[in-house]
Amino acid sequence: MSTTTHRSKKRYLQLILILGSLTALGPFSIDMYLPGFSGIATDLNTTVAKVALTLSSYFIGISAGQLLYGPLLDRYGRKKPLFIGLMVYILASLGCAFVTDIDTFIGLRFIQAVGSCAATVASISMVRDLFEVKEIPKVLSMLMLVVGLSPMLAPTVGGYVTDAFGWHVVFLILMVIGILILLAAHFGLPHTYEPDTTISLKPKPIILNFWSVIREPQFYTYAFTGAIAFSGLFTYVAASPILFMDIFEVDAKTYGWIFAFMSLSFIGGSQLNSLLLRKFTSEQMIFGALITQSVISSCFLVLAMSDLLGLYETIAMLFMFLVCLGIANPNTAALTLAPFKRNAGSASALMGAIQLGLGAVASFAVGTFLTDTMVPMVVIMAVSSITALLVLTVGKRNIAAKV
Repeated sequence: MSTTTHRSKKRYLQLILILGSLTALGPFSIDMYLPGFSGIATDLNTTVAKVALTLSSYFIGISAGQLLYGPLLDRYGRKKPLFIGLMVYILASLGCAFVTDIDTFIGLRFIQAVGSCAATVASISMVRDLFEVKEIPKVLSMLMLVVGLSPMLAPTVGGYVTDAFGWHVVFLILMVIGILILLAAHFGLPHTYEPDTTISLKPKPIILNFWSVIREPQFYTYAFTGAIAFSGLFTYVAASPILFMDIFEVDAKTYGWIFAFMSLSFIGGSQLNSLLLRKFTSEQMIFGALITQSVISSCFLVLAMSDLLGLYETIAMLFMFLVCLGIANPNTAALTLAPFKRNAGSASALMGAIQLGLGAVASFAVGTFLTDTMVPMVVIMAVSSITALLVLTVGKRNIAAKV
């Protein structure tokens, strides 16, 4: 291997690691404090259900914030909005560490989310800037490998930190992670996009720009297919503390290990996707994954309603469900962004906002209805899987009609 090739491969891996870290910041911030839910409820004189609202407020913040950063990333380039967002995240994380009441905590989690989603939108926009369209599904699968490590590490580390030092320290660790990512992005990422001064930041042109993106049949087909299917993951994340710690009565450390094991499904699915893309197209991969996901979630629902599932059977069903998401997600994201070059930031932001907005609805719904049975969680998973398949089937006709 020549020195140049070695250097370019090293640079490629460095880019993947930094972009993956940016993408993983949001999931890490969602997952790391989950084992502390009971402790937070006790310390803040509230219920676990009320603490779950901090998860919903995070999803709402990360969804709304995406729409804010999309036009900013196209107007000012990728780095300035990214650094401002990371500073907001760092300060909000510090605030969360010293919070004394649940309402302030819910508000700070919203602000923390608005900061973190700058990282998510910037990283996906940079993927579109740096790589050819045909490379993007493979690059996104590699990012999913980095992102997939966060739900493996975050709840496990969070469980031990919460057990040893209390849940407050989790947010100090998140603050330090934010600082490290900011430094890595500053020194390790190139300027991938020249600021476009023709892009207006007035409300009307921004809305018209988003409207031009969402009217593209390929965008709305794959964005909504991916987002509806992916809401199953948010449903699982929001339900998991109640499902495992309340219904199955495992402790915080065991919950962390279960969550870590479950994330192997998503990582495995995204890496299996990289291999299968050598033989199949992204369109075929999405269709196959959604059919399988619909069958699995329907079987899961029948078994849950018949009360035939213990802890291990539940883990097995969830594992298979999440493998399908790991396969579908990089492909829906790549096909959603494929038509856009000039306003990739806005397209990436809109895609993320749709995905996380539906995730917020799903997590709020499961937090409201899940008490002493897993059935509400599985109903949402089954409905989302079948609906995503229907949206894909109808949308593909519209794409074909436009062509």
